[in-house]
Amino acid sequence: VQLQASGGGLVQAGGSLRLSCAASVSFNGFIAVTWYRQAPGKERELVAHLPSDGSAVYADFVKGRFTVSGDNAKNTVDLQMNNLKPEDTADYYCSARNSYGVFYWGKGTLVTVSS
Repeated sequence: VQLQASGGGLVQAGGSLRLSCAASVSFNGFIAVTWYRQAPGKERELVAHLPSDGSAVYADFVKGRFTVSGDNAKNTVDLQMNNLKPEDTADYYCSARNSYGVFYWGKGTLVTVSS
């Protein structure tokens, strides 16, 4: 199983980006997909968690600004990021967990927010 995040880039503060997490297998086989981020010199942070029942959970620092959703047609789990702030600058990546408790991790995509 391979995961790959994409959609990162450079954006001004207040702007938007949409990240996508693609998998080499159907996301229907996973019980949850989680977006994380890690800024240089900082710990990894959970950004958004999407279980298979659709009850998304968000970190406080992105509530009201970020939305995670699944796209069955594209077989992606997307992270819509609005009103971006310079402190959102980080490497964003996704992880998926299957019903056996196995976690898969993908390479990240860099988001840079300029002030």
